[in-house]
This record gives sequence, structure tokens and C-alpha cells, in this order.
Amino acid sequence: MNAHIEMDPIEVLRVKLEVLRRQHRDLDDAIHAMEQSRRGDQLALRRLKKQKLRLKDEIARLEDQLTPDIIA
Repeated sequence: MNAHIEMDPIEVLRVKLEVLRRQHRDLDDAIHAMEQSRRGDQLALRRLKKQKLRLKDEIARLEDQLTPDIIA
């Protein structure tokens, strides 16, 4: 039986945000491991760091979408 489940847009954003946070943590762990091994390819390390920064930007963008605007 295939039940069709719909999530509201806010829940979709929250799920995406959690996935991105998990990917960010995984990249952080990979970068840390490469730095500790001191055998890591510097180009690969730089690419991982750039990817981590892109994820951070995307996380910030999604967090902004989820945070209601407060008019003071």
C-alpha cells in the first residue's frame, strides 16, 4: 500500500536543514581526519573546506527562511 504523505513547506525546509547539518558535520569530521593524518592531499582538503563553506551558507539561508521576520 502506497500512502501519499504530504509535508508542509516548513517541515520540508526543516528536513533539508537537518540533512545539510549532518553533511556539514560529516565534512568537518573528514577534514579533521585529513588534517590529523598529515598525509592528506592539500587540494582535496581545500575542496572539502570549500564544500563545507557552501553547506554553511545554504544552512544559513534555510535558517533565515524558517525564522520569522520581526518588525520592531
